[in-house]
Amino acid sequence: MKILVINAGSSSLKYQLVDMDGEKVLAKGLCERIGTAGNITHKISGGKVIAKEVPFPTHVEAFEELIRLLSEGEDRVINDVKEISAIGHRTVQGGEKYKSSVIITEDVLETIDEYASLAPLHNPPEATAIRACQKVFGMDVPQVAVFDTAFHQTMPDYAYMYALPYEYYTKYHIRRYGFHGTSHRYVSGRYAELVGKDLSELKVISCHLGNGASIAAIKYGKSIDTSMGFTPTDGLIMGTRCGNIDPSIVTFLQEKEGLSAKEMDEILNKRSGSLGVSGYSGDQRDLESSSAEGNQHARLALDIQKYQIKKYIGSYIAAMNGVDAIIFTGGIGENDPETRAAVCSDMDFFGINIYEELNSNVHGQEINLSARGSTVEVWVIPTNEEIMIARDTKELVLSSK
Repeated sequence: MKILVINAGSSSLKYQLVDMDGEKVLAKGLCERIGTAGNITHKISGGKVIAKEVPFPTHVEAFEELIRLLSEGEDRVINDVKEISAIGHRTVQGGEKYKSSVIITEDVLETIDEYASLAPLHNPPEATAIRACQKVFGMDVPQVAVFDTAFHQTMPDYAYMYALPYEYYTKYHIRRYGFHGTSHRYVSGRYAELVGKDLSELKVISCHLGNGASIAAIKYGKSIDTSMGFTPTDGLIMGTRCGNIDPSIVTFLQEKEGLSAKEMDEILNKRSGSLGVSGYSGDQRDLESSSAEGNQHARLALDIQKYQIKKYIGSYIAAMNGVDAIIFTGGIGENDPETRAAVCSDMDFFGINIYEELNSNVHGQEINLSARGSTVEVWVIPTNEEIMIARDTKELVLSSK
């Protein structure tokens, strides 16, 4: 069974074709600048890369081009598009309605549209891509929505509710939703596999650290709390997002600076975080390089990040009454030894100790960093959201037959 996995944005379309017999990635790629000039970068399993400019007025043309690359010419990986059994879509916001992945129907699409106000940068382009995909592949090819928010629907009400008038929850669905759920689900499950235990017996803290970052407390296989909230702006300091701030800062700045709601949103999501503090960059590599050269604002941004991660870990240990493992994943979590070392330093009270020499040489591989005598395991596990989407899609399609 071959599954096409799609992660769409307003002007981009990331894809992977996965052969579920062995879970082998046959090809993957990225369509960019949809709506303008357009270009595609396509990689096949043998390592060959095809890059070319192709006009993409809409997502439809992007899907048509990726079909050509997958099924035509000497570099094709399938002989016929009909070999694609189903399509799985990464979908950000499923609200409270979807607690798991679902086969896409018109009702599901309408719900994705309905929740657009909760994820205005994500749900609308995802719905657009799904409809374009239906047009290109036809309605007979089953499609599945895999929601980032679904994994966190196990949070208890006292963890997801905000202390606002209750009517705003009933009227506008204002609550903590959490994101990166597919990633947190993958790495916690993979950890259980690696140690040969059942996830239902384990307490895990998953740290998905990248330009967007979130931490999840996973108790016996269920998310009981997570750092992102009503939107992905909440929680940790991120590349350009502010994370947790006193909400009165928003109204204070709007009054002092004469800012509209849209302008304030721009500041919180695109001009804050590490970029805002450093005044230099939101990229971890730039910050570490600049900090090493003496840039104190870059150093401060890094210190804020590491301190906040440490605080979340401590609070989630308390919430779960202990922890078996801390997992680092995402671009920073997988590839930045300095961040892992700083977060795990001075945590011996919790039984957290890592081999510093081993940690300094780990970049993007599955590995246990725990030092001898550490009562809490510390792992690096590269995330694989695409395979989770493919697995969910396969399971739902087969069970529906």
